[in-house]
Amino acid sequence: MMSERTLRVLEFTKIRDQLAAKALTPMGAERCQALTPSCNMQEVLEWQQETEEASVILTYIGSHPMVAFADVRPSLALADKGATLSPKALLSVAELLRASRAARDALVTDRQNTPRLTRKAQSLCVLRHLEQDITDAILSEDEIADRASSELMNIRRHLRGATERIKDKLNQMIHNPSFAKYLQDPIITVRNDRYVLPVKAEHRGSVPGLVHDQSTSGATLFIEPMAAVEMGNELKQWELKEQAEIERILAALSAEVAPYAAQLRENIDILAELDFIFAKGLLSREMFAVTPRLNKEGYINIIRGRHPLIPADRVVPSNLWMGRDFTTLIITGPNTGGKTVTLKTVGLFTLMAQAGLQVPADLGTELAVFGQVFADIGDEQSIEQSLSTFSSHMTNIVTIMREVTPHDLVLFDELGAGTDPTEGAALAQSILTRLLHIRVRTLATTHYSELKAFALSTKGVENASVEFNVETLRPTYRLSIGVPGKSNAFEISRKLGLPENLIDAAKTLLTSESIRFEDVIANAEYHRQVAEKERELAAEASRETTRLRDEAERLRKEMEEKRETSMRKAREDARRVLENARREAESILTDLKKMKKNAAPDNDAAALRRQLEKSIDNLSEGLVQKVDTVTAPPKTVKPGDRVDILTLGSQGTVLSAPNAKGEVELQAGVMKFKAHISQLRLVKQKEPQKKSSVKTQTGAMTRTVSMECDVRGMMLEEAIAAVDQYLNEAIMAGLGEVQIIHGKGTGVLRSGIQQHLKRHMLVKEFRLGVYGEGESGVTVVTLK
Repeated sequence: MMSERTLRVLEFTKIRDQLAAKALTPMGAERCQALTPSCNMQEVLEWQQETEEASVILTYIGSHPMVAFADVRPSLALADKGATLSPKALLSVAELLRASRAARDALVTDRQNTPRLTRKAQSLCVLRHLEQDITDAILSEDEIADRASSELMNIRRHLRGATERIKDKLNQMIHNPSFAKYLQDPIITVRNDRYVLPVKAEHRGSVPGLVHDQSTSGATLFIEPMAAVEMGNELKQWELKEQAEIERILAALSAEVAPYAAQLRENIDILAELDFIFAKGLLSREMFAVTPRLNKEGYINIIRGRHPLIPADRVVPSNLWMGRDFTTLIITGPNTGGKTVTLKTVGLFTLMAQAGLQVPADLGTELAVFGQVFADIGDEQSIEQSLSTFSSHMTNIVTIMREVTPHDLVLFDELGAGTDPTEGAALAQSILTRLLHIRVRTLATTHYSELKAFALSTKGVENASVEFNVETLRPTYRLSIGVPGKSNAFEISRKLGLPENLIDAAKTLLTSESIRFEDVIANAEYHRQVAEKERELAAEASRETTRLRDEAERLRKEMEEKRETSMRKAREDARRVLENARREAESILTDLKKMKKNAAPDNDAAALRRQLEKSIDNLSEGLVQKVDTVTAPPKTVKPGDRVDILTLGSQGTVLSAPNAKGEVELQAGVMKFKAHISQLRLVKQKEPQKKSSVKTQTGAMTRTVSMECDVRGMMLEEAIAAVDQYLNEAIMAGLGEVQIIHGKGTGVLRSGIQQHLKRHMLVKEFRLGVYGEGESGVTVVTLK
């Protein structure tokens, strides 16, 4: 069992407070506060699975599946002994029964991924009849329902009648003019549970009756007139009968509860356990925590771990691993740099995992189940014992070294601090060496350079450091394993304004070995940061490549689906045409048979023949039109072929022969892309017109094609589109040589257009203009 001091030092007690705040019931909160880590692997795995199931259910239903209820164990004990429970206690029992029913309904379902919580909920005893009896009889802590019993309903009917009679009698007296003059106020009031009238003191003798009270001043007497006394006595009798009947009803309900007292106590235990488990699930959701992988080998691998007690907007995630290649990790860095936070994060994560709590880190995080976690943290000085910092540390370390085993985790904060640096470093190295030999997983923070060198030269020990930005004089709180922390005393002092001559004098006091050691650390840290930035850039490039690949695959699938849709539609249209042809032919054959049978005249037969021929022609045209849409794809294509692109509904030019996958590179306008050969249909090329002509003929219209194309002032993509259109028109007009005017400018248009012309199917060759042609502002193109 973990020591209470370890739980306090690593702030596990604060995690328990947060957990208890998530509980619905006092019993659940008690279990949260009593939570302690376990070193039993099977028990820890079971707890973790329960927490995961609670998180699943909370996510699935979107709200808490349980209902709050009070602790009724004292009331159950009284009912077990035959005592009569109060209305409040009975209502609390009904509340417990309702909570049991709600939990069972929510958790006992056909879900397959929450078996543990389902089994717990199946053990709940649901007593619907007892819950109904209590809620039917008791409306609130102070009110019993009329329907609680027929006798109570009868008594209350008489009570209402007696009350109305006495009020009617007193109202008659109030409204009697000869009597009203004796009253202080014309009202009916109640004193000592009796209906009375406020009479002026000087008229006491004029109003016979019983005085039940008087005002503070003595000017008013509250008198129950003699005419109403008998009625008041009758009303009192019915009230006593009502109270007796209520006592009988409560006794009967208490007797009904008594046989189930043991089952209800068991319900409380189950519901408290469920409340505790769902509190763990709620805390996990709040922390964005995950279930860690667990092992018994002492392996720790925390991925983007976040200390759970640091606000989410300020915490810096850290990666930390140990236990496989090395068992001791020495963390160095400046004060307030995050060394102690890192130490506490590892310890707290371990305690949380072994207590069945999920940890605020990323998926893939792995933690070990240790027998004990020992922690010597600097802020735990024994002030009450008047011990110095060093003595306090040594007292804890002595205990640790006496009790530690290879199955434990040890955390040292500023090991060896508080005494002479040379002796402290030697003592710290001796302690770490001992723990290393018995393979204890150890984390230690330090400022000693000797321990940095010890980690560099000792197998099984590794350095780590927390980064510090000398420019801003602020820590980054990022942990780097494999690199010792560099001392920043001189740089910080310089930034804060310490004279340079004092810094230089201090440097002369250092040994040459210390200076070289610090330089090696600085160089290693620099290259590590460079490598880290390059790794981030490479990761970003990899993500972008993956995104582009996925986008291309999506587009390919869309094009394939469109092609399949077009093919299905074409086949369906062709089938309908053939079906119409078959029906038409059958109709005509039927008519021919009738004509033969009836010996129809020749002119009728000729008319029918003409109708048949016309129908065949029409159907043939329709069939040809539909079949054309499903023309077989070409077996191969070559660069320069014009093709119909079925998925785009437009034409393009082949730029390359099909590759091994059957994909062809195409150009449609300014767009270049790949498509499968099955999505293409060859376009029959028209005979070129005579190249001597510079006019194009389209129907009845004739237009002249210019000998030059001016694209100055256009963007590159716009210019290339204009050049493509112009070259198509020029080749159709039979032009052999044309000019593209792009201007000199920055050379972007010239370079982009010439690169495009190198791959253009209509271009035989091109060159820059010579003197008189526009020189480098013009490209002269020879067409094929």
